[in-house]
Amino acid sequence: MVLDVWKSIKKGQFAPVYLLYGTEAYLINETKQLLIENALHEDELDFNFSQFDLEETPVETALEDVETLPFIGERRLVFMQNPFFLTAEKTKSRVEHNVKRLEAYLADPVPYSIVVLTAPYEKLDERKKITKELKRKAVLVEAKKLGDHELKGWVRERVGSVRIDEQATELLLELAGTNLMMLTNELDKLVLYVEDEQHITAEIVEKLVAKSLEQNIFTLVDHVLQRKMKSAMTILHDLLRQNEEPIKILSVMAGQVRLMYQVKELSRQGYSQQKIAGQLKVHPFRVKLALEKTGKFQERELLSIMNDLAEADYKMKTGQADKAITLELLLLKIR
Repeated sequence: MVLDVWKSIKKGQFAPVYLLYGTEAYLINETKQLLIENALHEDELDFNFSQFDLEETPVETALEDVETLPFIGERRLVFMQNPFFLTAEKTKSRVEHNVKRLEAYLADPVPYSIVVLTAPYEKLDERKKITKELKRKAVLVEAKKLGDHELKGWVRERVGSVRIDEQATELLLELAGTNLMMLTNELDKLVLYVEDEQHITAEIVEKLVAKSLEQNIFTLVDHVLQRKMKSAMTILHDLLRQNEEPIKILSVMAGQVRLMYQVKELSRQGYSQQKIAGQLKVHPFRVKLALEKTGKFQERELLSIMNDLAEADYKMKTGQADKAITLELLLLKIR
C-alpha cells in the first residue's frame, strides 16, 4: 500500500529499486517528491540526482549513471520515466533497450543507488520477464484511485500531526470530491486555519471548504429527486450566476442520475460497493454516496428523469430554446 511505502521513506528506510505504476499521477509525483526530500540533502541534488526519459534514452545508459559512485554524500537517486518496454502499448519511440542489462542489475543492485522506474500506464504486460522480475525484486507503488478506507487514511497522513474528526473527513470528501490535488489544496488551507488548535472539525470544514461543481450539482439532483424544488432552483440560479455553462450543468446532472441508476441496478444484482466501482470505473466514494440516495427511488423514476434530461440536451444543442430556461423548465417537469 502506498501509505506504507511513504512511511518507510520518511523513516529513511529505502529500497534499491522502486516501481511506480498506474494512472493516478498525483500518487506517483508525491512518492517521487518524498524520495527527493528524504534520500538526498539539498546540496547533493546537483551531483547525485538524475532522471532519464526511457522514450529518449536507452536503459543501459541510465544504468551507467546508477552504477557511478556518488560524488559527495551516501547515495545516488535516479528516476527512469516511461519504461514503455513494460507494457504492450505501442509507442513512437525508436529507442532500443537492452532489457537484459536491467534484469542483470535487478539480480545484483549496487548498494549506493536508489532506482525509481515510473510507469504511468493503466496496465503492465505481465507476460514479459522484465515485468515479472520488477514485481518480484522492486518495491511496488500502484498509483490507482484510492478506495474509501485508503482515501481516509491518505487524508489523515496528509494533515500530519493535526487531528481531523471522522465526520470532518466524510464532509470534506463530500464537498471537495476525490481528486487528490484538489483535496491537497483544501487540506493545506484547513491545516493553516487550525494552526493553534491543531484540530479540524466538521464545522471548520463546512466553513472553509468550497463545494466543487460536481458536488453542487449532486446536491441539486438530490433536491430535485426529493421534490425540494425551491432549494434546487436556488442552486441552479447560483450556478448560472457563476457563469457555469447550462449544457455543462445538464451533462453533469445526467451523469449523476445515470450513475445512480447503474449503481441501483448493479446493487440489485448483488455487486458489492467495490465491485460496482470497478465495473463503472468511478471512485468507490462516489458509489457510496450514490448508494445512500438510490434506496428512495424506483428504477422507472430514474429512467424517466434520464429521458427528460436527454430531451432537454437535444433542445439545447439544436437551438430550439434558451438554455437557461430549458434547465428551469426541466426541473419543473421533473417535479
